[in-house]
Amino acid sequence: MNKLLLALGATALVAMPAHAQLILNPPKTDQDRAYLSLKEGRVMSLPQIEQRVVPRMRGYTYLGPEFRGSSYRLKFMKEGRVVWVDVDASSGRIIGRSGR
Repeated sequence: MNKLLLALGATALVAMPAHAQLILNPPKTDQDRAYLSLKEGRVMSLPQIEQRVVPRMRGYTYLGPEFRGSSYRLKFMKEGRVVWVDVDASSGRIIGRSGR
């Protein structure tokens, strides 16, 4: 009986639409959210974003990204000062900068 219930449960999960699976198992990390957004075609990939922005930041050391749903926040450092560059995730356009 337990095997039958387990098999029925597994079948239901496989047949479940993707959006229902997301409700039961939402993305937990920035990386999960970024992957899902990329897979759904809502955002550009991080390497594409970096190729557009990093060359414009000559003299700065690139420290890494944060994903914020509709934007990426890229962190740079120069002479002990941190600079954040906000980039629209769907277009790759710089939308803000802080910490000059």
